Amino acid sequence: MIGKTRQQAGISAKYESEEAFDPALGQPRGVLRRPPPPAGAFRHARLCAAPELAPWVDHYWMVSWDLRGLEPRLVESLPHPNVHVVFERPESRAWGISTSKFSRMLEDKSHVFGVKFTPGGFCPFLRESVSSLANRSIPVDQIFGRAVEALEKTVLETENEDEMKAAVDAFLVDRRPQLDERVDLARQLVERILREHDILTVDDFAARTGLSVRSLQRLFNQYVGVSPKWVIRRYRLHELLEQMHSGKPLDWAQLAVERRYFDQAHLINDFKSITGYAPTEYPGLEPAKDS
Repeated sequence: MIGKTRQQAGISAKYESEEAFDPALGQPRGVLRRPPPPAGAFRHARLCAAPELAPWVDHYWMVSWDLRGLEPRLVESLPHPNVHVVFERPESRAWGISTSKFSRMLEDKSHVFGVKFTPGGFCPFLRESVSSLANRSIPVDQIFGRAVEALEKTVLETENEDEMKAAVDAFLVDRRPQLDERVDLARQLVERILREHDILTVDDFAARTGLSVRSLQRLFNQYVGVSPKWVIRRYRLHELLEQMHSGKPLDWAQLAVERRYFDQAHLINDFKSITGYAPTEYPGLEPAKDS
């Protein structure tokens, strides 16, 4: 069952923002907040994929908007260690992991439908090291052939999320690769970094997993597409962003110590390097209090 939240934000009742998500998925992580526009409509949905796809597909997502006659809207989010296949006009593409934040300007009226693959789950479809796709994208027909054109047509010509989901489920279930224990291991390792917040270095991680640093690096390069160090740093920054969204005062000096930064300035610089904002500049929040 899809759970929904709906709100009207800003000084005008003309702007509507809606989220629809399967309770098993919960709220998205890493979304950078921005003040809402005065008018228009925006919807973000997160949908579970067919259970048969669990080794390879994390979930589906859809964003739709109606900004006809209005100023474009900028949306931004922190990167995750996942490859996405995105159906959109004018061209659907497979997007490798971006090492910088994702930014997209929405305008007019349209929608996009995305497949978020599990960490490691795209490797059997790509059939080469996922790191080869870092910071770039390729047309989806390079992965799935001409057969994907009919799927793309179905997804883009309807606004019904259930129809989109059913079409993508059927397409991917028919093209499931052979199970690969290395894909499963890559997913489990990334999930462990997400779950265990006190993993702060690759040495920490190697000690807990019983794998050598070099083995982890090779596995992540081939299957995930980025280094274990990158995944650790990004997830810890995701947590910091969530703390900022909570509205509670943050002691940046203490946070730097907890995360093993050299000092507070290094933590703040790291945050700015990926978000594009210093904590005091972050939109939609009160300025950070001094520690």
